[in-house]
Amino acid sequence: MASIIHIADKKYLEEASSRILKTCKNAKVFAFYGEMGTGKTTLIKALCRQLESRDSLSSPSFSIVNEYRDTEGVPIYHMDLYRLKSLEEAEEIGIEEYLYSGRYCFIEWPKILEPILPEDAIHLLLETSADGSRKLTIQ
Repeated sequence: MASIIHIADKKYLEEASSRILKTCKNAKVFAFYGEMGTGKTTLIKALCRQLESRDSLSSPSFSIVNEYRDTEGVPIYHMDLYRLKSLEEAEEIGIEEYLYSGRYCFIEWPKILEPILPEDAIHLLLETSADGSRKLTIQ
């Protein structure tokens, strides 16, 4: 069953990210779908803050995977797969090790990973409304 969260403004990101983690409390792998500019990276940064990461959070557009740490030193993985062309390319960088690490994995542009995503991965679709607000559908 899908759950929908409306994000009226950036000031509600912390509340939205808290709701996501509470709604999906046992999940570790989150696949983010949405057009360019819908706020996937911004929402992932808010999620990392909820998980108490004090690291400098940035888009992994060029590095493909950024690793952050929570206050206890536990890794949180943030992936941006936009530049990858194939599943094989993802496998070459060891993507499965991240996916099945038991750690939080937040994945932007996850389409090429769909064949190997864990069955319990959470799929999130972020859409921009005409008024600039965001609609987040969690499945």
